[in-house]
Amino acid sequence: MNQINFSKGNGLVPAVIQDNTTLQVLMVGFMNEEALEKTRKEGRVTFFSRSKYRLWTKGETSGNYLTVKDITADCDNDSILIRVDPAGPVCHTGNTSCFGEDSPGGFLYRLDRIVNQRIKDDVPDSYTNKIYRQGINKAARKVGEEAIELIIEAKDQNNDLFINEAADLLYHLLILLRTKGFSLTDIEECLMKRHTESR
Repeated sequence: MNQINFSKGNGLVPAVIQDNTTLQVLMVGFMNEEALEKTRKEGRVTFFSRSKYRLWTKGETSGNYLTVKDITADCDNDSILIRVDPAGPVCHTGNTSCFGEDSPGGFLYRLDRIVNQRIKDDVPDSYTNKIYRQGINKAARKVGEEAIELIIEAKDQNNDLFINEAADLLYHLLILLRTKGFSLTDIEECLMKRHTESR
């Protein structure tokens, strides 16, 4: 990351905090050089409080720390984007984001993470884990079944059933991807590469 220009904001720069999985914007705070250095060193987001005039680590009271995954400066080097894994709700109101409730945008990535966690933890009563443990043939067959059901519903006029079958297909595809050792991000990267090459 390039050298941050703290002089424009009288020693402070805005720091946009974004969920590393869903890409939802969680909050905006301010950092001085000391806060940024502490954030880099400890791997948890620390801001400079303009009201208390001191450093404060997000989660120091609630325990809902923001674990840093990536720090990027903008093109003018006078603001920062920090991608994090939040330990809990970010807003003092109890909401996931200071900008309101959860939005469905990015939920597929959260679901992908849940699928992976159920598999990793080998949760015995988890449907996801049971399909995964039965191997590639079972996971692939479930995707095939859901695809056929989606096609059937696409030819009918019941939109609720169609949407539900599409959701079932995506869910089982996530399990199949994990069974093959891949994730939703791998598919996204493939699509992005195709798009870039076709321009």
